[in-house]
Amino acid sequence: MISLENESLKVWVKPKGAELKSLVNKKTGIEHIWDSDPDFWAKSSPVLFPIVGGLKDDTYIFEGKSYTLPRHGFARDNMFELVSRDKEQATFKFESSEATLKVYPFHFDFFITYVLDGASLAVNYKVVNTGDIKMLFSLGAHPAFAVPFDQEEGYNNFSLEFDTQEDLKRWPLSPEGLIEKEPIDLKLEDNKLDLTKELFEEDALVFKNLKSEGITLKSKMSQNYLKFTFSNFPFFGIWAAKNSNFVCLEPWCGIADSVDHNQELTEKEGMNTLAAGQSFERGWAVEVG
Repeated sequence: MISLENESLKVWVKPKGAELKSLVNKKTGIEHIWDSDPDFWAKSSPVLFPIVGGLKDDTYIFEGKSYTLPRHGFARDNMFELVSRDKEQATFKFESSEATLKVYPFHFDFFITYVLDGASLAVNYKVVNTGDIKMLFSLGAHPAFAVPFDQEEGYNNFSLEFDTQEDLKRWPLSPEGLIEKEPIDLKLEDNKLDLTKELFEEDALVFKNLKSEGITLKSKMSQNYLKFTFSNFPFFGIWAAKNSNFVCLEPWCGIADSVDHNQELTEKEGMNTLAAGQSFERGWAVEVG
């Protein structure tokens, strides 16, 4: 694995999927990334590309041809090349190949860059269309943050505080992981969502068009916190595996198919378009204290 370190943080990134595996606050000794326990969920921070969520019957149609992709696409399961690195920054690259073109007919370069800045880690995604036709894609993050910070605190003592007043509506997922037709109100207390193991019994909480660009994870029992910031992501997911000690904060440029989608890629909600030779960038950051 590739390590990055400064006076405040130590980070480890695995080249497979360019996946963040560890984020340690050196001042407190707290490990903030889920340990990938396979009894619950064997990943820690997979990238979602070139789709977010699931496709109806795992299939989409482009220019009259059907293609099959698994939930969240294929980038997370492929090796990335380390293209640059110093003590506090690293950039990884994954590019289209004969294998990817069989299931996704677009040429691309996909870069993920990790940068340390004091007690913050910034993660940047860059997609480049290296082909000669318009590229259609979705992109999302899926970092899992360990909860509680200290075993004595307990999961139920934690909450997620949104930085802007929200009138939340969550979009339920069908048993097949598709977006249902109507949202459900989700009320907050003092703009906070209290964490409980029961919160995710019906899968992820999926939101559209949050006003907030920051969410703070903190405990009622200590001053330690984790602030997650993001911008220009029209969709957002919050999830944890059943009875697990983590919470995923997931900014998305893309979303699963709706239950009544016709499977045409050009008509899929949340698709981004990129002209030949052009690039697309998004990012998120986490600050710990």
